[in-house]
Amino acid sequence: MRILSIAIMVFSLGGLYGQRGGNDWMTAGFDAQRSNWVRGDAKINIQSMSQPGFTLDWKLKVKNTPRQFQSVTPPALLDFFIGHVGFRALGFVGGGDTVTGIDTDLARAEWERSLSAPSKGVGTPACPGGMTSTVTRPTVLGYAPMGGAAGRGRGRPGVSGVGEPGEGAVTLRDRPQVFTPPPAPKPVPGAKPVAAPPSPFAARVQWVNAIAGDGKFHSMYVSNGESPNPPVPFLSAGAHARGLMVFGGTAYAATVNSCGGVPNGLWALNIESKIVSSWKAPGNVAGAYGFAAGPDGTLYVSSGTEVTALEAETLNKKGSFQAGKALGTSPVVFEHNGAGMLAVATADGELHVIDAGSLSGVAKVSVEGAANYSMGSVLSFIDGAQRRLLLAPAAKNIVAYEFTGSALIKRWTSKEMVSPLTPIAVTSIVFALSSGEHRSASIKDTMAKSSNAVLYAIDPVTGKELWSSGDKIQSFVTSGGLAAGGARVYVSTYDGTQYAFGFPIEH
Repeated sequence: MRILSIAIMVFSLGGLYGQRGGNDWMTAGFDAQRSNWVRGDAKINIQSMSQPGFTLDWKLKVKNTPRQFQSVTPPALLDFFIGHVGFRALGFVGGGDTVTGIDTDLARAEWERSLSAPSKGVGTPACPGGMTSTVTRPTVLGYAPMGGAAGRGRGRPGVSGVGEPGEGAVTLRDRPQVFTPPPAPKPVPGAKPVAAPPSPFAARVQWVNAIAGDGKFHSMYVSNGESPNPPVPFLSAGAHARGLMVFGGTAYAATVNSCGGVPNGLWALNIESKIVSSWKAPGNVAGAYGFAAGPDGTLYVSSGTEVTALEAETLNKKGSFQAGKALGTSPVVFEHNGAGMLAVATADGELHVIDAGSLSGVAKVSVEGAANYSMGSVLSFIDGAQRRLLLAPAAKNIVAYEFTGSALIKRWTSKEMVSPLTPIAVTSIVFALSSGEHRSASIKDTMAKSSNAVLYAIDPVTGKELWSSGDKIQSFVTSGGLAAGGARVYVSTYDGTQYAFGFPIEH
């Protein structure tokens, strides 16, 4: 009777507590480093993607009022949640000023939360109003674990089985791992100790966070979208926020284009004290995510012609790297042979690798076809041949470079695409999106001339196409993009549809 009572109590608290999977897509760009790389997955690998089976799993129209080029955001994901109805997989997307919680196994909207009254007017392409940043879940600073915490990636109906105490079901414990990960990175000098990931079965409050069009910061329960506390003033109404990230009890966001009279820069909100601090950028903040965080807590921002390193607690400047040209992407942080590195590209397509400690240049190369193209960000991952690859979107394709430690060597160029977005990697498979967007200053012109988006799976060693979505996607992509988790890849389109591609399962 006592065991039954405890079980009932645990499941009744499911609305407040959840569990984090080691490879959940937590924030814009996957992790605090904005790597765009899901290290492990139980189903997606070279063998499985070379065979039939990966297809459109489901699509779902969510509540959304497009504002200029701003549309539905890629989801933040929670692949393993214990609620009052059992084990769940959830995703959270933003559109207009609404956050939607989606059951990603059953393809249904679980809840919708309107965060503020619709902004007046239609805005401008530079300052659209409404929700402009992706929604996020609180993340950690350390590099994501390599391979061992692969998502569920269920390819069949769930079955029962009991593991050792604290392990949960054996069906979650015993997973095949095709991708052979490299050794864990060495500790970064000066880095703060990173706590071990909590047990996925440990009860704790789980949040999803967003910045509404009125600039206020919202914390919502993942289970039902309810907020136990009122929203907290963070930015001014009309600000164009990018890259919302939460770690260590603080929320961070970049602001661009001086929208709503808000200076371009980086903003920090202490969630407990509600104190807001800011750093004013020397120019417009560049890139899709605005900033990235290193495992030691240092924040890196691309603005004007420099990459600036800031202290997380104070936003005081620690140093900077001068690119000598206007920057075009947000930074990505990665580890190479025990040293922290940054990758960033200029607006004219010059890709730089920077030593994160000394903020000095290590290597650079001109990306073919990327001059004056909005690259947004760069994918950083390790492929099946154990090479550190940096992938940059150019005007008509994706270009892959290997970073050797002292040089960038071109490895392949993808097939032609229409306005490709920054690709992502799942284990060692590259997923690239031909967005279909006809890029123009006029939304009317874009609507008339854009084509439907196409998702591709690419062999990272050869650059060859393994699979494509064909005509499955029925709209183009602007501010949306890609996310992945639980053996699915998600595409958010301009018409407010969330697409999920994967290996369909029975329900």
